[in-house]
Amino acid sequence: MSDGASGAAPAVAEGSILISAQGVDKTFHDAGREVAVLVGLDLEVIAGEEIAIVGQSGVGKSTLLHVLGSLEAPTAGKIYFEGRDLSAMDERETAEFRNRKLGFVFQFHYLLADFSALENVRMPALIARMNEAEADTRAAAMLEVVGLKDKLHRRPAELSGGEQQRVAVARAVVLGPRLVLADEPTGNLDPHTADEVHAMLHRLNQELGVTLVIATHNDRLSRSMGRTLRLRDGKLSREATTSV
Repeated sequence: MSDGASGAAPAVAEGSILISAQGVDKTFHDAGREVAVLVGLDLEVIAGEEIAIVGQSGVGKSTLLHVLGSLEAPTAGKIYFEGRDLSAMDERETAEFRNRKLGFVFQFHYLLADFSALENVRMPALIARMNEAEADTRAAAMLEVVGLKDKLHRRPAELSGGEQQRVAVARAVVLGPRLVLADEPTGNLDPHTADEVHAMLHRLNQELGVTLVIATHNDRLSRSMGRTLRLRDGKLSREATTSV
């Protein structure tokens, strides 16, 4: 399996390429200076994969996830998802794509403090114009999957750090996305709690078929993923890993 791109929009089929980055550049301007973060980057992600993106702080891992998830546009190059060029989508289509096809998990959970776990998790379903009863049913089911069925009505302040991150993961997958992009999802957790969240992410991959692309500094997590790619000098290279 190649980490590069084929040069054409990938075919759409189960077990084939889910998302493809082809010749992607991303540059920023800082105090009049152009900073190249991604340079001719290629990536192919097969549906059902678990991929860790590793690299030094500031190398551009978060930027890569933002570009893959259409939160930022590449300066050059193309991103295809299920064979569709993301740059060809209008604003409405892009918003719907993010809502229904992607789940995002960040280092900080970004839960709404005045809402319960259930209310936080159901938010993407309500945004997708699902009726409240069905949204509640889906949210409760996802909270059970992540081991919080007895804490549906707790607010974030009443949950531990690990539980808050579990709520954030449940929110990310409540609509059954094809791909979850996670940026240092256990960076603020102690090692034991981080391992529990890692196990939960793997379970979501195995039981729900969610494809995972995770930017991480956690060696245990990266070694447990199916593929580990290192971001260096704006490009990705494959790392040899030993499973844990």
